[in-house]
Amino acid sequence: MAKKEHISETPATQFLRRKDIAFSEHPYDYEEHGGTTVSARKLGVDEHAVVKTLVMQDEAAKPLLVLMHGDCKVSTKNLARQIGCKSVEPCKPEVANRHSGFLIGGTSPFGTRKTMPVYVEQSILDLAKIYINGGRRGYLIGIAPQVLTQVLSATAVQCALEE
Repeated sequence: MAKKEHISETPATQFLRRKDIAFSEHPYDYEEHGGTTVSARKLGVDEHAVVKTLVMQDEAAKPLLVLMHGDCKVSTKNLARQIGCKSVEPCKPEVANRHSGFLIGGTSPFGTRKTMPVYVEQSILDLAKIYINGGRRGYLIGIAPQVLTQVLSATAVQCALEE
């Protein structure tokens, strides 16, 4: 049997280990602009259970994280209405990197450089297990979705749009 591929620590995995949160590691061959479609296919999991971490900002340029199903988009209008903002928009990649400390395609909600409010699509919390970025491109971790509300104090929202 092949030796298990060793994954070096990331700020995300260090954060989870410090909090004693159990997670499984799922490395895959990263493809530029492949997104959750590629990671779900390579891991053999439903894309709906693959959660993307999006760095966004409100009208005052305050950063926030949005956790969304891989096969859905964020309705920024619905999100803004629910969190009491005038508008919400995605951050530019270099701004997102500065806030999170992670590269686009490798952004994890765990172990971010800055503490930001976290919003999670309500239906993600109903899944048995989710696959979310572990802090590196080509590396997802499997965890219970309740971890999002327990350790990140994520607020549930309903802003998903089917892709």
